[in-house]
Amino acid sequence: MSESFRVVQRTPLLTSFVFDVERRTVEHDGTTFDRDVVTHRGAVSILAINDLAEVGFIRQYRAPFDDYVLEIPAGTLDVDGELPLDAAKRELLEELGCVASEWTLLGRFMVSPGWTNQVMNIFEARGVTNVGREPEGPEETSSSIEWVHVTDLKERLGREATLDYTLSVAMHRIFGTFFDHD
Repeated sequence: MSESFRVVQRTPLLTSFVFDVERRTVEHDGTTFDRDVVTHRGAVSILAINDLAEVGFIRQYRAPFDDYVLEIPAGTLDVDGELPLDAAKRELLEELGCVASEWTLLGRFMVSPGWTNQVMNIFEARGVTNVGREPEGPEETSSSIEWVHVTDLKERLGREATLDYTLSVAMHRIFGTFFDHD
């Protein structure tokens, strides 16, 4: 909370099942201004690496791009009281059909602090075992799964037109300068 800025009013503009939008009236130095803010419960994403040194990806339809997008498993903290690690375990099972014995938090990242309060919790999952998918919704049901060996990642991901930021952050955290050119 800032000492020189203060939210003095919140006006709901949109309520949806994934996020809400509110207009925040902010006071600063005796004047006020408005900012529209997307409020979000938070999310998780998972860089799953199996015992064969393969990284698990899901390719699913994304309406904002009207196309299929290659991503690491991810999802919203949409269960009341659910901890980020529990959500990550649920999403890994739903999207890749896997459970993992080792979990490491790679970090908590603001998605885009200029317009949303969404925080993404990125986890690394190892000791991954396939137990069968439990997809939910039309996007997951029509999705496909890809496991890519770490030696093939740079070439494989280089063919994607645009990469999901959670995938990029997770790869940098685990593989360092992974996307830098040789």
